[in-house]
Amino acid sequence: MKIRNTPWRILYLYWRLYSQQLKAMMEYSADFYIMVGSAALTQITGFLFLWVVFSRIPDIQGWGLWEVAFMYAAIYVSEGVGSLFFEGTWRMLRLINMGELDRYLVRPVSLVLQIFCTGIGMNGLGNIVIGGSIIVMSLTRMDIAWSAQHVAMAFLLFVSAMTTRVAINLAANCSGFWIRSSGNAFPIMIHNLGEFAKYPITIFSQGLQLFISLVVPFAFVSFFPAAAIFSKAPWSYWGWLGPLVAVYFVFLALLILRIGLTKYESVGN
Repeated sequence: MKIRNTPWRILYLYWRLYSQQLKAMMEYSADFYIMVGSAALTQITGFLFLWVVFSRIPDIQGWGLWEVAFMYAAIYVSEGVGSLFFEGTWRMLRLINMGELDRYLVRPVSLVLQIFCTGIGMNGLGNIVIGGSIIVMSLTRMDIAWSAQHVAMAFLLFVSAMTTRVAINLAANCSGFWIRSSGNAFPIMIHNLGEFAKYPITIFSQGLQLFISLVVPFAFVSFFPAAAIFSKAPWSYWGWLGPLVAVYFVFLALLILRIGLTKYESVGN
């Protein structure tokens, strides 16, 4: 009998798999506090750097302190969500190189779901808490005419940004199907491109702007959502394309995974 992977079943399985990983992680409470604390300290230090910079200059091409702080925090929150809930994407290189993907392929459960639940990055909690706090501080210090429609669209942009970030991680780590090396640095290289999206992308060259907007769309994780929420024309209009970009990149990541699986050689036993 064929088992149907309905949305409710997928959510149930995700929770069961995730909770087991969480129990294993909490066995080492010291590691938990160290990882959360180090992530939080990194964000606080970065925010203090921004504050020092803006104490010397009024703005960066029309973007003030709290607007840039919003973009800065958005990158960290998206990274935190990816680490806390979808850390398994960063375990793909090991799964592929060690042949451990075999166990996942023979189970009647979504492969992507199993990959997502392979691990938990507790440092993501620190990123979410501190980054979320900075986002709230940014929104409360800006003169925004909030309405029900504006709140709904802001929430949609937030979900789209998180989805885009996870899809980027998944697509980048699929490189393990082609680059069969324990020293594969391609996913880290893609991850580091997110550093450019912590600031207004208009300060970079046009080529780099296009690259992090269209090829690896980190700009739709921070810059364009910020432009839409803060009504920064003409970039605000591009910001509302965030949901479409998220759907497109999820489709692209799943396509890359599907093609990569055709290159998977297993362990032969």
